[in-house]
Amino acid sequence: MKFLADENIEKSLVEWLRSQGSDVYYVPEESPSIKDSKIIKIARKESRVLITNDKDFGELVFRQKKLTHGIVLIRATDESSENKLELLKNVLDKVGDKVKNKFVVVNESGIRVRET
Repeated sequence: MKFLADENIEKSLVEWLRSQGSDVYYVPEESPSIKDSKIIKIARKESRVLITNDKDFGELVFRQKKLTHGIVLIRATDESSENKLELLKNVLDKVGDKVKNKFVVVNESGIRVRET
């Protein structure tokens, strides 16, 4: 699966995804400080699922009707990298490829999946 990791995602999550064979475009490495709308364009053009901590993407997807290839929004109460990695693993284990074209919100309470 191909991902685009927003700049607010810890490098350890990116490194784990890459170690699992995923193709990851990491904003801090490729295009630091780009606007959210540009991030969505890149993700859509390259068929990448966006991973972010930024809930502003919900506004772009649902109110402004920006098309995406899928978004995983990590809304962790425990902001540690270890916890966020466990939440991401949980999404990938339970939802897998079905994250494509969906808006997935994950936190310690569970996973919500919405159509985009």
